[in-house]
Amino acid sequence: MSLSPSAAKVQRALEARGYGHLRVVELEASTRTAPEAARAVGAEVGQIVKSLVFVGARGAYLFLVSGKNRLDLGKAEGLVGEALRPATPEEVRALTGFAIGGVPPVGHATPLRAFLDEDLLAYPRLFAAAGTPRALFPLTPEELLGLTGAQVADLKEA
Repeated sequence: MSLSPSAAKVQRALEARGYGHLRVVELEASTRTAPEAARAVGAEVGQIVKSLVFVGARGAYLFLVSGKNRLDLGKAEGLVGEALRPATPEEVRALTGFAIGGVPPVGHATPLRAFLDEDLLAYPRLFAAAGTPRALFPLTPEELLGLTGAQVADLKEA
């Protein structure tokens, strides 16, 4: 089965980074939200990686957050040292090359400094978006760290 153009772009990005063994899959069911993605793959919501883009005066940042958590904006701002706001849908597309609901952790148009929710490290297997609201790929927390170079941090709202 061939992948849609956006999902194929993610697969190529994985291959270019030396992670060609990770395979993008496109599903019939929506994976746009963490609960939908978890249902679609039979996983816990916490295993779903949410790719959230925030912008500040000095640039944009990627926060990879467990599907069960909400990003604590104060903690995020403390990590980057500046005030942040969620990127608009247009900014997300311009920065990453993908639409909200399918933003993968890799393959972005603009490299973004990344931060990884420490709660993701508790799972042996994660699922990340792969370019469309119906595509994702499974990986380990170690693979996610290797792909993104993310800094592990406490990101969740109490």
